[in-house]
Amino acid sequence: MSEERKPGFLPIETNWFDRLFIAVVLWVALSLFWLRFLEPLGLSVWIAAAISVVLGVWIVRRG
Repeated sequence: MSEERKPGFLPIETNWFDRLFIAVVLWVALSLFWLRFLEPLGLSVWIAAAISVVLGVWIVRRG
């Protein structure tokens, strides 16, 4: 039985672990950006964490 693989939006062939790694790197990058530029304006870093979780789930499932 062969599993038909539908292509994702990432321009490279990945497995779930590769996509998880990309999501974690995105989480770190977004958190650092948020801490440097947006937290001094009064926005909580928890907002960045929530955005990162949503993007991470999307990348792992659809990437």
